[in-house]
Amino acid sequence: MPTPSDLTLSNPLDQVTPRPTCPPEQSTPPSAQSPLIAAASLTDRPEDAAQASDHSDRTLLSTPPVDADRHVTPVAHPKRMDIDDEAPLRDTPSPLSNSEDASECDQRSAQSHTTAPSTPSSGFEGSPWPRERFLPNSTSSFLRPGSKFRGTQQSDRQVYDVQVEIQYVDMEEHCLCGYLRIQGLTDDHPTLTTYFEGEIIGTKHTFQTNKPEWGSNEKVDMQHWGRFPAWKPLAKQAKRSDFTYKNFAQRENLFMRWKEHFLVPDHTVRTISGASFEGFYYICFSQVTGKINGIYFHAKSEKFQQLELEHVDDHGCMGAIEFR
Repeated sequence: MPTPSDLTLSNPLDQVTPRPTCPPEQSTPPSAQSPLIAAASLTDRPEDAAQASDHSDRTLLSTPPVDADRHVTPVAHPKRMDIDDEAPLRDTPSPLSNSEDASECDQRSAQSHTTAPSTPSSGFEGSPWPRERFLPNSTSSFLRPGSKFRGTQQSDRQVYDVQVEIQYVDMEEHCLCGYLRIQGLTDDHPTLTTYFEGEIIGTKHTFQTNKPEWGSNEKVDMQHWGRFPAWKPLAKQAKRSDFTYKNFAQRENLFMRWKEHFLVPDHTVRTISGASFEGFYYICFSQVTGKINGIYFHAKSEKFQQLELEHVDDHGCMGAIEFR
């Protein structure tokens, strides 16, 4: 980035010099005339002119030569300054001063290049943040940090109001997390909020859960996935253990598993009378409409509880959270 030069501009009054200018000045004061012209104007006699010429030659010989590397500042005459006060100042520097200034600028520029550090200093030095930071990414405007969904969870006997708020989405790592709030589940706890983490089916997670601690197996997986119309075209391939759902982020529907882990805000509570969060949800999310269809599974709970959620319009406002 260019910085202001250290050179200080000299006063235009100090740069007035007896050298001829272009265009030439119309009126030249007597004090600016050379010694030869002044001598010739004083007398017209040959002997006086010769004497004046000899005097001027001695004056020129006694004047030391001007060093090209030194910056010479001519002394302005008081009478010349009086004239300049009445006439407009000229900002055009003389050719000699231009060459001297350019020479000084080149020298300063060369010195600055030699003293500058060879490698630029990193902007992260001294910063509390890590050198490499991860920026969350998502492929849908509906599924991103801050997105909210609202709907119901329905069983054979009752319907409960459910709200979901997404806190974090990482399509590269095939994961997300958020809060699930359900109302009216028990009389002692009118509202329950749990923290959940989700696995996005793709190249890192398959349609087979492969987690015995969740209580599921291959048969249970196929039964629950089969209840989603969007999954049926994949049914034959998804039964293979080596099947990977490639380019999942570019497809219309995303398939996920949401597993609740603990209550919020008291994460030490593991069990509640009349409620359970030890199971997990099979999820089908539409990236086009923003709708979520889910099926809750737990070995000791009612089978095939339906979860239906719709995206809450937020007018494009969004936040972000980054875990460290």
